[in-house]
Amino acid sequence: MSALRDALRDLPDAVFADFLESEEAYLLVVDLPGVSTETLDIVVSDGRVRLEARREKDVPPEFRYEREERSMFLDAELPLPPDATPEGAEASVERGVLELRLPKRRAEETRIEISDDE
Repeated sequence: MSALRDALRDLPDAVFADFLESEEAYLLVVDLPGVSTETLDIVVSDGRVRLEARREKDVPPEFRYEREERSMFLDAELPLPPDATPEGAEASVERGVLELRLPKRRAEETRIEISDDE
């Protein structure tokens, strides 16, 4: 999981993220102020999660930017633990906070029959 920890550290300074683990799932929590369900896209493939987010900013017409430090876009690709699966994944955004729950793949046990060489 160190690759994921490193990737989270490499996110822009304005993006705060937590990664949690339970027995059954992983939970990625990302603060994305100004992002809504309409301006966020999440894709999981090949052991990676890709987040594309766009902030919506409303600027009153009588104002103009003198300085802008809040990025309008986030395009991040993060490696996932090998046992994370997108099957049954759930995501929600509330007040600019993304919660992405990825279940863990269940380890299946298979008994193998042994034949006699006789």
